[in-house]
Amino acid sequence: MPSATFAVDGMTCASCVGRVERALTAVPGVTAAQANLIAGTASAEFDSPADAAALAEVLRRSGYPPVETETRLDIEGMTCASCVGRVERALRAVPGVAAAEVNLATQSARVRYVPGLTDPPTLAGAVARTGYQARPHRDTTATAPDRRAAEAALLARRVALSGALTLPVVVLAMGGHMVPAFHHWVAGTIGHQTSWLIQFVLTAMVLFGPGRVFLSHGLPALVRAAPEMNSLVALGSLAAFVYSSVVTFAPGLVPAAARDVYFEAAATIVTLILVGRLLEARAKGRAGEAIRRLVGLRPATARVERGDSVVEVAVEDLRPGDIARLAPGERVAVDGVVTQGHGWVDESMLTGEPAPAEKGEGAIVTGGTVNGTAALTYRVTATGEDTVLSRIIRLVEDAQGAKLPVQALVDRITFWFVPVVMALAVLTFAVWLALGPEPRLTHALVAAISVLIIACPCAMGLATPVSILVGTGRGAERGVLFRRGDALQRLSDVRVVAFDKTGTLTEGHPELTDIEPEPGFAADDILRLAAAAEARSEHPLARAIVAAAQARGLSLPDADGVEARPGRGLSATVEGQRILVGNRRALEEAGITADHLAARANALAAEGRTPIHVALNGRAVALLAVADPIKPGAAETIAALHRSGLKTAMISGDARATAEAVARRLGIDRVSAEVLPEGKVTALRSLAGNAPIAFVGDGINDAPALAAADVGIAMGTGTDVAIESAEVVLMGGDPEAVATAVTLSRATMRNIRQNLFWAFGYNVVLIPVAAGLLYPLGGPLLSPMLAAGAMALSSVFVVTNALRLRRA
Repeated sequence: MPSATFAVDGMTCASCVGRVERALTAVPGVTAAQANLIAGTASAEFDSPADAAALAEVLRRSGYPPVETETRLDIEGMTCASCVGRVERALRAVPGVAAAEVNLATQSARVRYVPGLTDPPTLAGAVARTGYQARPHRDTTATAPDRRAAEAALLARRVALSGALTLPVVVLAMGGHMVPAFHHWVAGTIGHQTSWLIQFVLTAMVLFGPGRVFLSHGLPALVRAAPEMNSLVALGSLAAFVYSSVVTFAPGLVPAAARDVYFEAAATIVTLILVGRLLEARAKGRAGEAIRRLVGLRPATARVERGDSVVEVAVEDLRPGDIARLAPGERVAVDGVVTQGHGWVDESMLTGEPAPAEKGEGAIVTGGTVNGTAALTYRVTATGEDTVLSRIIRLVEDAQGAKLPVQALVDRITFWFVPVVMALAVLTFAVWLALGPEPRLTHALVAAISVLIIACPCAMGLATPVSILVGTGRGAERGVLFRRGDALQRLSDVRVVAFDKTGTLTEGHPELTDIEPEPGFAADDILRLAAAAEARSEHPLARAIVAAAQARGLSLPDADGVEARPGRGLSATVEGQRILVGNRRALEEAGITADHLAARANALAAEGRTPIHVALNGRAVALLAVADPIKPGAAETIAALHRSGLKTAMISGDARATAEAVARRLGIDRVSAEVLPEGKVTALRSLAGNAPIAFVGDGINDAPALAAADVGIAMGTGTDVAIESAEVVLMGGDPEAVATAVTLSRATMRNIRQNLFWAFGYNVVLIPVAAGLLYPLGGPLLSPMLAAGAMALSSVFVVTNALRLRRA
């Protein structure tokens, strides 16, 4: 009897288990159902009419949806937007598939599905049934460069062979038109019939040799009633070849006025389109160089301590805890923590920042970065897919494989594009045959073939993904990671950029600048007690107070009853005294008056320092001030965003005077100060109004705002929670990368619009020209060879235009 097991979300108690089991057993055909709270699974045995898809839907409706997972497939044989649409429809038709996105530029598919209903081999089989080869995605390290190189090498061989066979055909067919003496020489030596026979043999070798790729893909697609670009090329070239063959071997079947051959057209069509694909493959290879360069940063071996000796091992054999040696100038193999030595490491591949980073004992080193002149020893902390470099590669791959919202229009059009072109070719043939001048059959054939050949769904299919491929790769080189491709489009639409202050615009390492105790209290005593209370806090201001006490050599007593108050401060008992350290709001909520300190606190805040009140046993006794240095690139970042026409804002939990002082120094337009962590989302929405807004942050308390913004931008030096909540990650700590991200997103979207304009404009203008629309007005009747050249160049233009983003 069939059975299915699902991982489910939402089960928290025995009641949930009961509801899940009752929902499953209520499905007709289910004979037994069981839910496991600990494992988070639900299983059922069933018979007809029940099936696994129906069970998954019942779980979804009952509020316990099956957990979905994601896989990637490598696909071969896709050549145009019609192929993409066909593969997507095949994948989405598989039971259990929630979403499928296919990318022509990367020749891959990303599929989200319910485990238990389907699996990667089944998905690959569904693609194979549509006529394309598919397999579960393999490691980029080994396959991406090899596959691109192999594709280009194969195409180069096909072009060389096809060109060598086509050249004599073109000379025999066109030489007489260009040089009349050559026409007479052929007639007087081998004769026109023999010339046609030679052309027939050579053209057949082209079509069924290098051009077999069009026939093997295009004709089966026609049989499946799912035509694509290969079908257009196959029909056009075969039509010219078959017609010419009839004229050569059975001329009586064709009117005398129409007895001409077009072998050179059939051969040249195949050769030119192969040349276009070769140029396109090489250009796409350059478009994916960012990934290859990242992959190339991984060294093959590392020197590891094994007992009393140091041995060289493959990087794949490294394990967390291994102690690795790093020679001067050597590339770091995997992520780790320095255990011995002091030096500088070039991390520009990671952050995009040219200045090397100082590394000493306890510092983190990242695989792929380059050591300076000192020898270091480090303990391995992450290997394989867990390293930062692997995660970066995965993020870039995911972004490159994504579809932008603008692609939806392209998908709808390309679904009908090839069938419409074939219908137009038939209509063109019929109109010329009925109304055209003599020889009607010849004119009708030439026009119909030209329509088939000049149509280019490739350009439409490549217009968006190849720009994303280059744009996201360029971003990775500059330390800007787009976690999802659609963030590119949304960031280009942003009109307001809001920043968190601490750690984003400032260094995030504030220093104590002032201690102002009330009469009768010693500065060191106040600092000692405040630092004791703050010793266990991770807040940056707390660390500044503790660091100042340690710098003065003060011994810190133990604190009891420490109670943190988010957005306000903390209280504790130190040496029998109840101490409160925080902002003025914290004092007011505790019923402590600090009016006599208000003027000085406001003055400090106006200077960009954060005032901190200290109260002992219910009395305000001192005022501390902490300043967080502004990052060197912050002012230029704001200026660059203003030059781009964007408004800027800052959200801070600091006192209003402090926040406004920082904003004035940086030139920020709007400030929302004294904002509690839970209030950042509300502040963000009030700052945005109806305009799309991006939020830049780095802390755990920024995660809700990063998720709520139209585009969340996380500093890579921040917490993992913040990075996971964002859609764009800046690998360095320099806020100038925000302006880089905005500029790159706008350049990419501008490039996409250019590509789409060309792709659609090309087809809208040239298909009617190929059909002969201009002929009655004295215009040209397009040759199939020119049509093939134009079609090949159309795709090359789109890819080449996208490559300009490498200089963005």
